[in-house]
Amino acid sequence: MDQYDDQLKNNALIAVEKERFIQNAKWGRQRHSHGDWLKILIEEVGEVAQAMQTGQGWGKDSDADDLYKELIQVAAVAVAIAEQVEEEKKHKL
Repeated sequence: MDQYDDQLKNNALIAVEKERFIQNAKWGRQRHSHGDWLKILIEEVGEVAQAMQTGQGWGKDSDADDLYKELIQVAAVAVAIAEQVEEEKKHKL
């Protein structure tokens, strides 16, 4: 990986961390069943799919037109799930 690739990765990781702060500010500390987390994650992935359709001439109209933003939100939700899983593991010890 060259320096340019490292910067792209770092920018994306910083954006995910920022999105986690936004999510926490908006909804507070979330704890859900794994099934409910899956529903939330799938909804976010659906927005990624909609953003990928933008300009393709097919699919439904959507306000999910910023693919990068939608991907960051998917990653941030996955991080939130991972945080809860890690917390649950620590409480079982």
